[in-house]
Amino acid sequence: MIDWIIANRIATFVAGTGEASPPKADLTALAAEAETRVVAYTGLTPARPIPPPEGITRKEWVATNLDSMRLLLDPVLQRAGDNLGPLKPAMEIGMGIVLSTEIGVVVGYLGQRVLGQYELVLLDEAVEDRPPRLLFVLPNLGQAVQAFGAEEEQFMTWVTLHEVTHAVQFAGVPWLHAHMGGLVRELLKSAEVRLDAPRKLRVPSTDEVKRVLGHLRNGDLISIVTTTPERETLDRVQSVMAVVEGHAEHVMDAVAPDLLPSLPKLRAALDRRRKSQSGLSRLVARLLGLELKLRQYEQGKFFCDAIVRERGPEALRHLWSGPEVLPTLAELRDPQAWLDRTMPRELDPAQHSEPDAAA
Repeated sequence: MIDWIIANRIATFVAGTGEASPPKADLTALAAEAETRVVAYTGLTPARPIPPPEGITRKEWVATNLDSMRLLLDPVLQRAGDNLGPLKPAMEIGMGIVLSTEIGVVVGYLGQRVLGQYELVLLDEAVEDRPPRLLFVLPNLGQAVQAFGAEEEQFMTWVTLHEVTHAVQFAGVPWLHAHMGGLVRELLKSAEVRLDAPRKLRVPSTDEVKRVLGHLRNGDLISIVTTTPERETLDRVQSVMAVVEGHAEHVMDAVAPDLLPSLPKLRAALDRRRKSQSGLSRLVARLLGLELKLRQYEQGKFFCDAIVRERGPEALRHLWSGPEVLPTLAELRDPQAWLDRTMPRELDPAQHSEPDAAA
């Protein structure tokens, strides 16, 4: 149903090319230094080499992300189309135009803003054909350096720390890739069931109208188009993503101070960038659910900072013990509840250490 050529053209047009000069920093050297520091602090040992860093254009970022989306969405939409019967040709044309345009606009909008990305396909069967990539969007990075008034080498070091942390997470936590892939498949399966279900034309009830209007006022388009079970799965996805993003935010700040004298300035500038979108950009971000991403950074970092303050870096390592140890959305806001559940004091290894022989 999706014409990926049209989606690519729209996304490339919306993304533009960017006018800032690309940074000249040595990404390979920065990534190697970042990996050494991240591994030492997190205790995560990559089971495979992390991918080499690649400096790319907005157009290249658009193309690789549309390819990933195609792998995820085409099978679902194909199965949905097969169940349309005689209406299939007309429905595919109508829905295809709408979906192609929407995806093109969304990806193009993101292509203007993303600085770096650890890109991987979440479906297990696609991993061998599409190995992970460590991407840095050079025009956006150059634009950010200018906007922040930052020293280029320090800014690039900081961004590289964040993306390399993601690479170490997925290469060093054996279950993480499969766990996230399973959640994505669960969402796609439920979407497939909804698309296949027979629909009846009817006038919506008053309560349904009020619910939709309420979600629109709150800028939460995702709540309109998902069912309650899907929302529960989305909550789990959001929780995992908050941990992934918050862990990277915590690590980049924890290992950077001796490298980055301007760290407080960089942190303040990046936080302002995330929050100070124009009115139109903020509206688009809210309707697309992108403000969830901002909350993921904030909630995840708050959580990771809190558990390290309370129990030290060991708590951060414990976070990756298994899927069952991951915090819920409620625990992200209440780190002590997570510590009580997963690291009760009576099980704290420090409580069971052998007495000092000299005592």
